[in-house]
Amino acid sequence: MTEKEAKIRIAKLIKEIQHHRHLYYTLDRQEISDAAFDYLEKELLDLEKEFPDLARADSPTQRVGGKALAKFKKVKHQSKILSLADAFSKEDLLDWQTRNEKILAEKIKNYYTELKLDGLTVVLTYQNGIFVRGVTRGDGQVGEDVTSNLKTIKSIPLSLNNWKMKIPKILEVRGEAVMTKKVFEALNQEQAKANLQLYANPRNVAAGSIRQLDPKITASRKLDCLIFELITDLGQKTHQESHQILADLGFKTSPYNELCVNLSDVENYLVKWQEKRKKLEYETDGVVVVVNDLKQEKKLGHVGKSERWMIAYKFPAETTTTKVLDIEIQVGRTGALTPVAILKPAFVAGSTVSRATLHNQDEINRLDVRIGDTVIIQKAGDVIPDIVQTLVNLRTGKEKKFVFPKKCPACQSEVIKKEGFVAWSCPNKKCYAQNVEGIVHFVSKKAFNIEGLGDKIVRQLIAQGLVVTPADIFRLQLGDLEPLERFAEKKAKNLLESIAASKKISLARFIYALGIRHVGEETAISLAESFASIEKLAQASFEDLEKIEDIGPEVANSIRTWFEDRHNQKLILDLLALEIKIEVPKISSGKFKNKTFLFTGSLSIERSEAQSLVRAQGGKIVSSVSKNLDYLVAGENPGSKLAKAEKLNLKIISEKQFRSML
Repeated sequence: MTEKEAKIRIAKLIKEIQHHRHLYYTLDRQEISDAAFDYLEKELLDLEKEFPDLARADSPTQRVGGKALAKFKKVKHQSKILSLADAFSKEDLLDWQTRNEKILAEKIKNYYTELKLDGLTVVLTYQNGIFVRGVTRGDGQVGEDVTSNLKTIKSIPLSLNNWKMKIPKILEVRGEAVMTKKVFEALNQEQAKANLQLYANPRNVAAGSIRQLDPKITASRKLDCLIFELITDLGQKTHQESHQILADLGFKTSPYNELCVNLSDVENYLVKWQEKRKKLEYETDGVVVVVNDLKQEKKLGHVGKSERWMIAYKFPAETTTTKVLDIEIQVGRTGALTPVAILKPAFVAGSTVSRATLHNQDEINRLDVRIGDTVIIQKAGDVIPDIVQTLVNLRTGKEKKFVFPKKCPACQSEVIKKEGFVAWSCPNKKCYAQNVEGIVHFVSKKAFNIEGLGDKIVRQLIAQGLVVTPADIFRLQLGDLEPLERFAEKKAKNLLESIAASKKISLARFIYALGIRHVGEETAISLAESFASIEKLAQASFEDLEKIEDIGPEVANSIRTWFEDRHNQKLILDLLALEIKIEVPKISSGKFKNKTFLFTGSLSIERSEAQSLVRAQGGKIVSSVSKNLDYLVAGENPGSKLAKAEKLNLKIISEKQFRSML
């Protein structure tokens, strides 16, 4: 990037960040996720480091946060309440340590790690052991006096415990006012019943609650407050000791803090809490890593808006910002053409991604995404990420609109859009790309689960003419594989053993492997339980299929069309002739027989495991809320399904109640 380009980019970033800072810190609202905001700030900081002459006095990197609201009395802090620098990787953490040890001219003794709670920072002042004032962080220098509201939080002591030494006349502590997930969910249930807009997250509700003019409203929100810093000097020598003193004085502190000898211990702490945090009562987005020794802390001091002696090590973000380098078309197993954004590699949800699905032309239009745009991407689990927002304010004018192709990029057939469908598709059933994707689906984990037969190997086998249809996989011989590139005798034997082992398969997985449009795992299970054999399913009429719960006209028509195709009929016959053993589903007469279940929200176990427990007892899993649903099992953050079930007066149970039923 040239200096001229950097100047333009910095100006746009400053304007965008200031907009989101105002929403977040002053109005308690946000349009983008915290993680996406963090990455915008990081990009600005990196550019200012690369081009120091371009750093502006009004840059968000030069100050701490938003200004105090006029409706509360403004209070100047006794000492600046600075913010934390962010670390997103082991390398960031190591760089931080290296810089600090260079300043200290000695090794850092150890670290104190704390979970970073997602709430509103407050400073509490005690005079002669009595709580006299509570102030928000504000811009780090001036905050808002919210004493009356903070007094409604029961975890904030109004008077301090007698301690082993005399409490000084003035004592200050710093903490985080938060709302538990349980209280947040209950509040949103009330919003849903009243047909009001649901709250976005616990942090925003906590911040808004503390800024209410009427303390009764704050009291009704059932907030909590955890104290994490003793500002006043009581002779403490380490942060670990400070936390013990805070607990002795009667403050609520986190029970999850740990002393870490080195950065390896810190990394282990982060990894441990990455999954465990989902079961915590509070939202948390990272770990605060603190230089434990207070002498070293004082020597390190601060730089700019951040303390040198502590850093926020963020959990792998599920959202971040990046650039769209190109848009390509991917042809699926059903012929659907899916636009895929080629991204500047970005680290999100624990891994580096370089592609994101754009779904279809309508989605491209809705997002107004163009080649060259800066976008926010989101990733949940191990799936390909989505683009959730285009940051149009960062455009330079060089971005290019994407033109959807009129021909299939794999076989050059004219693409079509069927009535009622949003996606364009390739009508050529012999299309190479469709064949590849169909076979990849056939051997996937949820289908035949053939280990060692990944995307690259499938393409290699098709290119060599060894595999044309899925049935050809079971005709492969050692002599076919050994001459291929990257195939030694051992690898070839292992693959053949895996293929042989996959010949024994449940009817549901067999149906799913066929790749019938609209037939996912749950529908395949319903079909297997309803017809008990592939022959009976192949002969089922449209009316027979529609009788099955969750199968409507579109799905029924798709199934009939698939089995009426002579190529598909031959595939079934070929597979059976190759001694594929299809296991007939056992009809369970357990306690859930003829009962339907639907799971919503986060559970302590995998969703698939919970569904298997239901099926093992004869129950059925459905995909939507209807009057025929027997049980809705609601985990954490259940969403709209819970509100709909409540309106229909359906039976709603917790995960604990579900387990007791088992």
